[in-house]
Amino acid sequence: MPSDTLAGTCPECETDLTVPTMVEGETLACPECMLTLRVEGVSGRRITLRMVETRLRDWGQ
Repeated sequence: MPSDTLAGTCPECETDLTVPTMVEGETLACPECMLTLRVEGVSGRRITLRMVETRLRDWGQ
């Protein structure tokens, strides 16, 4: 793994992710399940990810 990337695992679908260097609080989308994830922690070259709760719009249907 190059030194300018970090590794983590999607908490929903367990896909292994390799991402550019990120900091806590940044968000990304899992390419497999499309869930929005937030970086909760960075330890060495590993990131801890947590899913971001999003409310879907109620279109009144």
